[in-house]
Amino acid sequence: MTTKITDKNISSIANLFVSWQSVITADGSTTTTGVAGRGYFINTTSAAHTFTLPTIATAGDTISIKDYAGTFASNKLTISRNGHNIQGAANNSLIGTNRASVTLVYIDVTRGWEFVKESNVADLQLNQFTSATGGTITTSGNFKIHSFTGDGCFVVSQIGLGTGPGNVDYLVVAGGGGGSGSGAGGGGAGGYRTTFPSPSCNAGSFPISTTTYPITVGSGGAASNQPAPPYSGNSGSNSIFSTITSTGGGGAGWRNTGLTGGSGGGGGSIGASFYNGGSGNTPPVSPSQGNNGGNAGGAPFVTGGGGGAFAVGTNGAPGQSGPGGAGLANSITGSSVSYAGGGGGGGVAGGAGPAASGGAGGTGGGGTGGTSDAQNGTAGTTNTGGGGGSGVASSIDGLGAAGGSGIVVIRYKFQ
Repeated sequence: MTTKITDKNISSIANLFVSWQSVITADGSTTTTGVAGRGYFINTTSAAHTFTLPTIATAGDTISIKDYAGTFASNKLTISRNGHNIQGAANNSLIGTNRASVTLVYIDVTRGWEFVKESNVADLQLNQFTSATGGTITTSGNFKIHSFTGDGCFVVSQIGLGTGPGNVDYLVVAGGGGGSGSGAGGGGAGGYRTTFPSPSCNAGSFPISTTTYPITVGSGGAASNQPAPPYSGNSGSNSIFSTITSTGGGGAGWRNTGLTGGSGGGGGSIGASFYNGGSGNTPPVSPSQGNNGGNAGGAPFVTGGGGGAFAVGTNGAPGQSGPGGAGLANSITGSSVSYAGGGGGGGVAGGAGPAASGGAGGTGGGGTGGTSDAQNGTAGTTNTGGGGGSGVASSIDGLGAAGGSGIVVIRYKFQ
């Protein structure tokens, strides 16, 4: 009598040819390489696990896998194809349902390993993509974007494999430096660091792992308008993602040199005593995170603009305190937004000296310096890292304004 071969027969026969092994307990650091003719109980109670298929396979080779503790949904099992197709496709497989069990039989080069028995499993031929939570999540095409406008956590539960890359791109902008009152330069922009656009935006360029990344978003530096000198603007706070730290922008110089930072604060002036802008890209990183502040000069009380991510702050000149240095545009969120512009230096009015306009804020959220009697500077824009503008020098002095807070953005392919 001839027995008709069916999928049911194949799966029943396959189970007869496996020798079940001792339980494998996943620890998150080791992997298992399968051997034909064996069955594996895998315990993922504490960590996810990768099961690698044999390097060499022959038609009829059989391997079985069983979720030992019913935890594949929380800690997933990846079946690494190891150069062979799985069900005719060059993809790894991901098992993410509790109590799942599978039996694989090797067919040939074209089909590779086939699942001939499946119990309580979802799609076994998944392209594994990165999965994470945290921040405000949006999408742009095939990419997911996590935007942090305040402190939080980027929690990675799954890393992409194969066509779902495991790297991310980032934008990390620190808080901008604060402005100050009469005779002050502009606040420096917060440090600006990014991988976007990376050489291959489809894959990202910064490696991550399945862990929790605390995110710090730097606040803007407060303006300093104390009743007695010296009162430079306060520097902004750092923004941090993983190993990437962007330094807060330098505070505006009042009757002194601008402070150092991601970008430097503009130099201040007392009458015809002029001070230089603070140094940017401090501490130094490559590529540079910012630029120097502009120097005061040209006429009494004329001040320098704060440095920006793209350009140095402009030096003061007769009739014009320095505008803030320009920031940089970035499309990591799916639309172009400019960040990290320097604050404008405070102008001159009301008999303090020859009239001078306040400096404009640099593109990317920099605040404007005051021009007319008692006019205050304007604040750096929230979540751009823009430097704060400084107040006018006049018979009734204007006040400086705070720098803008920073932002952290993370982008990766999710489908």
